[in-house]
Amino acid sequence: MTDKLKIVFSFLLFVAGIVGFYLLSGQALVLRILAILAGLGFAGIVFWKTALGQKTFGFINESIVEAKRVVWPTRKETIQMTITVFILVAVMAVFLALVDISFSYMINWLLGRG
Repeated sequence: MTDKLKIVFSFLLFVAGIVGFYLLSGQALVLRILAILAGLGFAGIVFWKTALGQKTFGFINESIVEAKRVVWPTRKETIQMTITVFILVAVMAVFLALVDISFSYMINWLLGRG
């Protein structure tokens, strides 16, 4: 039950940050943005104290670790794959155009339109 209350309180803190942004409409933009960031920060701290928050932040941390393990293609590989895709698209466009033209001729022939 306390986790649910913490989650609701976290949401209310985030909403309070957004409301603060609009209430400070006469102030400098920096203060308005700080209101949102403060609401988001406090909401994150409260959410982190829940079981769901622990799972969520653990998942985010594991995702970051996995993203660091990704082997990105080199510039040469990227260019080669891009050229390959462009060639394949061009070949498919020509093929589909030929199929469309041939179907059009067949339909016109079957309907006796010349």
